[in-house]
Amino acid sequence: MKETLCGLVEAFGPSGHEGAVRSLILRHLAGLADEVRTDALGNLIALKRGDGTGGRVMLAAHMDEIGVMASYIDEKGFVRVQPIGGVSPVLEVGGRVLFENGTVGVVSYEKLAGGEQVPPMEKLFVDVGAASRGACPVRLGDAACFLQPMVVTGGHWTAKAMDDRVGCAVLMEVLRALPRTPHDCYIVFSTQEEVGLRGATTAAYGIAPDVGLAVDVTLAGDTPEPAVRMAVALDAGPAIKVKDSGMLATAWVKDWMIDTAQAEALPYQLEVLPGGTTDARAIQTTREGVPSGCLSVPCRYVHSPSETVSAADAANAVKLLAAMLSRPLPR
Repeated sequence: MKETLCGLVEAFGPSGHEGAVRSLILRHLAGLADEVRTDALGNLIALKRGDGTGGRVMLAAHMDEIGVMASYIDEKGFVRVQPIGGVSPVLEVGGRVLFENGTVGVVSYEKLAGGEQVPPMEKLFVDVGAASRGACPVRLGDAACFLQPMVVTGGHWTAKAMDDRVGCAVLMEVLRALPRTPHDCYIVFSTQEEVGLRGATTAAYGIAPDVGLAVDVTLAGDTPEPAVRMAVALDAGPAIKVKDSGMLATAWVKDWMIDTAQAEALPYQLEVLPGGTTDARAIQTTREGVPSGCLSVPCRYVHSPSETVSAADAANAVKLLAAMLSRPLPR
């Protein structure tokens, strides 16, 4: 999975610009699904047919990442930006961003006003080496993502866009690990999650699943004095969501994950996330409602250029999902 994930996280793919990521995933899906299609919002949907005895299961991981968009170019060629998704200005400063046309820029900021401790977004600028507005290779509306290669530190993987390319990699491995299933499994690599769960919303409406599962990252609370107290740590197994700020996991779906993990002797954790939500909310609230849950990969430094996950947690997420999909639904 490491080699696949490396290609995914280093690809360009802010919300609404997921084409390069989708093309990578599509190449890896060859021979793994019975049907593959792309819908109007750019979601890549792979169907693995069951034996006719099960239900319609939708699994979703989002392809998009946070980024910035050029909103103004001054007379000296410096680029002002607006966020795409939940971007923290302080994590941008001193870093580099990559625009879709290959232009690289350095992020810095204007002098702060009295009392300001961190720069607000409106004081950031991107230096792309241009001497004037006319010479700037970036145009209004151009999107950019962090520029950061993946590195391996011990048993951990660090890169930009682990949120949620690691979920995409997990679902690709699930397809490889699942030779047969009773269920029609709709594996959705969704778009525009970071700006409002938009891809999963339309995909879930079209699929009308009997049950839905999102695969995403969650905050890890195992660093020194974390800003958010979380009973989730790296290397302790994937986290089974109980709730976040957007959804309460359907009880029987949560228990299905827990019971399968226990039956397979797989490590797992329980997750109560105080802020944020996932594609599971979009699935759960589609049409007349869909029983839904979420399996999370614990992640340090979420929405930074160096999101860090555990290789073992990702591997155990694959094993858990493959085991779940190999069995009948519990109800």
